[in-house]
Order: sequence, then structure tokens, then C-alpha cells
Amino acid sequence: MVDLSTEHLLSLPEAASRLPGRPHISTLHRWRQRGVRGVKLETLLLGGRRYTSREALKRFAAATTAAGSVDRSTEERSTDERQQAIVRAERELDLAGI
Repeated sequence: MVDLSTEHLLSLPEAASRLPGRPHISTLHRWRQRGVRGVKLETLLLGGRRYTSREALKRFAAATTAAGSVDRSTEERSTDERQQAIVRAERELDLAGI
């Protein structure tokens, strides 16, 4: 959670302009609402405006990077494993008459 007393607040347009690639503000809204790889961008609503912080952006980047590393390592298959899965799938389709 963004801490007003210790973190440097940024409006979402400010945050977007400071990020590499300058993502559109709608991207930051998507990150806060839906998240990326199960991680949501921390924000707060203050006076009708949405804010995040430099620290929250750092936490978001670290968490999405870590989540991406875990996802890739569990999905990786060797060429032989992939070929075996293809052969099994083709056999199942043949047995089903497809």
C-alpha cells in the first residue's frame, strides 16, 4: 500500500511520463485494476485524483519481473518433450477419429 508519509507521490500521468517507453495512462489504469501476472500496481485516490508512488512502481516492477521468471521456467520444455507431446496428441486425435 502506498504510504503518504514516506513515499514520493506521482499522479498517474506523471508516473507514465517517467517510465521507460512512456506507456499510455490507460496502461497504468489497467495495471492497477487487472494487474500483470497477478500483481497490481498500488494506487490511492486523493481528492478525486489517482496517485501512485516511485516506490510502488519499483515494487510493481520487481514483483512482475519475479512472477515472469517463475512462469517461464515452469513452461519451458525441451525439444524432445515437445515432440513427445505432439505425438501423444496426434495419437489421441486418431483414436477419437479426428
